[in-house]
Amino acid sequence: MQPSTSRRTAGILILLLALGAAACGAATGASPAAQNAGEELGGQPQAGASAAASAGKGDSGTSAQAYAALVDRQIIKTGEVTVEVDNVAASLGRVRALANELGGYVGGSQAGTLEDSASLTLRIPADRFEDALTRLHELGGKVLSESTREEDVTSQIVDLDARIKNLQASERQYRALVERAAAVDDILAVQTRLDAVRGEIEQLSAQLEQLSGQAGLSTLTVTLSPSPTPVERATEDWDPGATFENATAALVGIGQSLADILIWLGIVGIPLLIVLAIATVVVARVLPIARRRLPVPPAE
Repeated sequence: MQPSTSRRTAGILILLLALGAAACGAATGASPAAQNAGEELGGQPQAGASAAASAGKGDSGTSAQAYAALVDRQIIKTGEVTVEVDNVAASLGRVRALANELGGYVGGSQAGTLEDSASLTLRIPADRFEDALTRLHELGGKVLSESTREEDVTSQIVDLDARIKNLQASERQYRALVERAAAVDDILAVQTRLDAVRGEIEQLSAQLEQLSGQAGLSTLTVTLSPSPTPVERATEDWDPGATFENATAALVGIGQSLADILIWLGIVGIPLLIVLAIATVVVARVLPIARRRLPVPPAE
């Protein structure tokens, strides 16, 4: 192998190792080894390496979390609402129309009849999520339950975007190496790394698209439950166990009241009766004697 070929191969291997470390790590710019390898191959640093290095200098002092505070917040909103309605079929149509009116759509539904419940999954723009909840309260039924959740994914989106840009810079470097490589082994080695980087870019891009889609369109699950008939409502309200417990409690209360009365009679009533009886006896004996001692008025 000629010295120039050996030198080119060594440069390619060094640059492969440098780019592989940059793609797998968190660095955002090209390493000095990569630039030196590029100089060995073509005499000048690669344009992509310079651009990546410049980007790395500009972003080195800013983490994904710090940068996330400077951009618009990306929040995934989800919620579940259960509404009791008189006519499930009619309310189902009104909920579908509500989704279209707010700029969203129905992602899935499970239709019901007058006797069965129905469930719909609405995808609503994030800025109209609160409006959707308000409109559901005005649907004409009774809201039985409501729950909402919010998840801030701003830092995740920023991190994914930065990693994708880093991999894209590495991809440009690999493509430049493929064009400069002469030996078949070098071409195959660079192509293998290029395919791996391309796969990572596609995987991260799919994750970024999914998170962005979830943040842009909120998910709201609406369950429409038919109102119970008067007989069903009366049956639901009747609880034999609770009635038995209430009756038992009333009986125990009456027994306690009677026991309280007996206790009062034993402690207060009986002594009081004894005192009254003694007083009555004394009065009955003393009153006749007192009457006899009184002077009898002369007869006219």
